[in-house]
Parts: sequence; C-alpha cells; structure tokens
Amino acid sequence: MSQPQDPAAVVRTCLEALQAADTTAALDLLDPRLEWRNSGLPTLRGRRAHAAFSSLERAGIGFEVVFHHLAVDGEVVLTERTDVLVVGGVRTEFWVCGTFIVREGRIVLWDDHFSMRNVLAGAATGLLRAAPAVLRRGR
Repeated sequence: MSQPQDPAAVVRTCLEALQAADTTAALDLLDPRLEWRNSGLPTLRGRRAHAAFSSLERAGIGFEVVFHHLAVDGEVVLTERTDVLVVGGVRTEFWVCGTFIVREGRIVLWDDHFSMRNVLAGAATGLLRAAPAVLRRGR
C-alpha cells in the first residue's frame, strides 16, 4: 500500500492508524526527526517520540479520535478534534487543537494544544462512568 502524500491525508491516516492500534502504519508516517509537542509536557524528538508512540500499545492504552475540523495551508495541517485515551475501562475524552507540518509525506512537527484541566475533567468523568462496572465485578 502506498503512503499518502497530501498533508491532510497523511495526518488523518496517521491518527486513524493509531486509533486502529496499527502503530507500525502510524510510525511510517512520522519523520525520524519528528518533534512532538504537547501542552505542558516535555517536547519529544526523534527516537524518543517514536518510542512514546510504540509504548502506547504495550501499555494497553487505547486511542480514539473524532475530527471536528481539519484545515490545510501548504504543508501545515490544523486539526480541531476530540481525543480519547482508554485505559482499562476508563475513557478520558478531551478537546485538542493540533498543528502538524508534513514534508515529503511524513509528519515532521506534531504540536497539540489542550487544557490540562479539560484532560483531568475527562478522566474524572471516565472514572465515574466506569465505577458501576467495577463495583458490579467486585460483588
């Protein structure tokens, strides 16, 4: 299967591959020198960024994405989306605005902006939703 070259298709395909737990396909769309930024967290570059994506599957962390808007200007792709992290039975949903730079069919910059307060609220909501199932199992 050939890799997409269109910047919007590269970003969408990468995020959808992560959602499908196809880490190999996602990593193929990330430049070896990728710079991955997340609000309030350390910037990861190159092998460290790739290792972080690879570790999601091993750690049993699921990922889902809901696209709200996607805009392109040359090699720059802007996304407005809801990301979902799933750990065990807990779903943490939060709004994300992402800026991606795509060159030669690979993402060289992935810069996500989100509110840590929103992430924590999403985690609290996920825990509350998961509690009844946990309590039922404990009986």
